[in-house]
Amino acid sequence: MMAAMLTEAQYRFLDSSRVGYLATADAQGAPHLVPVCYAVTGACAYITVDEKPKRTDIPLKRLRNIIENPAVALTIDRWDEDWTRLAWVMLRGPAEILPDGAEHDSAQDRLRARYPQYRTMDIAPLPVIAIRIARVLAWGALA
Repeated sequence: MMAAMLTEAQYRFLDSSRVGYLATADAQGAPHLVPVCYAVTGACAYITVDEKPKRTDIPLKRLRNIIENPAVALTIDRWDEDWTRLAWVMLRGPAEILPDGAEHDSAQDRLRARYPQYRTMDIAPLPVIAIRIARVLAWGALA
């Protein structure tokens, strides 16, 4: 299912791309940007926390930021030396942290289908970030 606000070209671009950049900001507006794996389903984009090495003494900065300030952006881009092929799609909206539940589980199923690396990780107990897409911005040669 495709979000009504995404064009077919935007959805294909998102589906064929492999990495996005999640932008969050804390309560004071200090930005934080991290590369992420993602899946877009309907009017939501999903990102799961995974088992790659991270600090364990405090929650991830992206999660702390979302708790303080749920407004986020997810940008997926394509770089090419041939600048006629440059393109990007930005998804903006409020983010929610899903610790568990049906939406959490279906998001992780979709992420496992998209990224084989997740199939060998125990991601089930880890939170999912759900971005409720409120605005789509795009530029360039998406095809």
